[in-house]
Amino acid sequence: MLDQKLQQKLQQKLSSQQIQVIKMLEIPAIELEQRIKEEMEENPALEIEEQFDDNLPEQNEQDDNENTGNEDDEFSIDDYFNEDEYSNYKFKDNNAADPSEHKEIPFSVGSSFHESLYEQLSLLNLSEHEMVVADFIIGNIDDKGYLCRDLEHICDDIMFALNVETSEQELQHILTLVQTLDPAGVGARNFQECLLLQITRKPKTAATLTAAEILRHHYTAFTQKHYEKILQALEIEREDLKCAIDEIVKLNLNPGNAYSDALQKGTAQYITPDFIIENTNGRLSVQLHSRNEPELHVSKAYIDMYAHYKQGEDSSKANKEAAQFIRQKIDSAKWFIDAIKQRKNTLLSTMQAIFEYQKAFFETGDKTHIKPMILKDIAEIVELDVSTISRVANSKYVQTPYGTFLLKFFFSEGMKTDAGEEVSSREIKTILSESIQSENKQKPYTDEQLTEILTQKGYVIARRTVAKYREQLDIPIGRLRKEV
Repeated sequence: MLDQKLQQKLQQKLSSQQIQVIKMLEIPAIELEQRIKEEMEENPALEIEEQFDDNLPEQNEQDDNENTGNEDDEFSIDDYFNEDEYSNYKFKDNNAADPSEHKEIPFSVGSSFHESLYEQLSLLNLSEHEMVVADFIIGNIDDKGYLCRDLEHICDDIMFALNVETSEQELQHILTLVQTLDPAGVGARNFQECLLLQITRKPKTAATLTAAEILRHHYTAFTQKHYEKILQALEIEREDLKCAIDEIVKLNLNPGNAYSDALQKGTAQYITPDFIIENTNGRLSVQLHSRNEPELHVSKAYIDMYAHYKQGEDSSKANKEAAQFIRQKIDSAKWFIDAIKQRKNTLLSTMQAIFEYQKAFFETGDKTHIKPMILKDIAEIVELDVSTISRVANSKYVQTPYGTFLLKFFFSEGMKTDAGEEVSSREIKTILSESIQSENKQKPYTDEQLTEILTQKGYVIARRTVAKYREQLDIPIGRLRKEV
């Protein structure tokens, strides 16, 4: 049975312009210039020019009336001759950084980690069959340098993918050859094997031989820091154990990353901040980073073409379609310029609110002065939605006199001390980290002891909260922080 009824609904839909503005908010400064270039490639009505002739022809009101009845009468050519708003729009305002200095972003060039392995593989004396198998093994090594699949599955993969028959024994033999390549530790299947591959390449000394023995036969006791068990099993002095452990901690658990670090050594890596907080004569001010942003305007040639087709006597279908196309391109350019302008205003107002909220930190650089702050706090100040503030804070950096920080760094939960004062969880983490750094490494604090220390300093929190903060700081439990 067909049931028809009339129903009224209220729905909110985002226009294409609003979607464009939202996407622009998520783009950090380092990607904005590329985004502008992409838009210019798609839309020829959007141009960059240092100087632009604003002497645009005046529009005759009578010409508009002659085209009465056309489908695009509601669009006035005067909209595209508003020189104040679009014809000579510039990425420049009073609070923007000096645009005169254009800085290029450096990049490093060199062979990748896997390319280096393939190059080294060609130096080994391998048969054609072995080379195919070794090449396949390297293809299964991840960026950290580990073989991410077991030999049984690799054996099946080679058969199905390359129709090459091999065995686990042969794979083990060829893997042993691959593990002789640089960097040391490459091709390992777990942490223990990775460390063993590295320690066996070191010169043979009493410390390295003891370290190899620990890794080979007492790895579990070592990872759990049961040093007394190792001392009894190896029958060595405590000083000998300390020297062996010193050799082990020098090893790299991520040999692939070590290659990347060596490749980029000497090449400066830069973060392009979206905001700059400068100290001028003792006064702090917030600026937008806009040094590499080009100046945009709507193309005068496209405006002239639209005027020509709009005012022309020929009202053929082809002319109407051409005028429609040109008008769409001009509208798109105007919307993009509007999106850039709105992005700048939203970013600046949000950063200004964060600056005022966390002024104590920006004036002193002391992280314990960071106040509890959530997205909702800033959203209420600038009168924007929380999701908008989240997009602004995502992947954006601010350069301060005390270093460059992610905006997310300034957002933290709030807790109350025993005196009723509200403090940031970041302040508690700082004190927790300092307490752990100053502990006796032979008898490190347990979470219960850390809870007592914080309580004595006025921060009344539960032990599970201390454990959560410790994990967020990437600090292991007390037993694993123990040293010989």
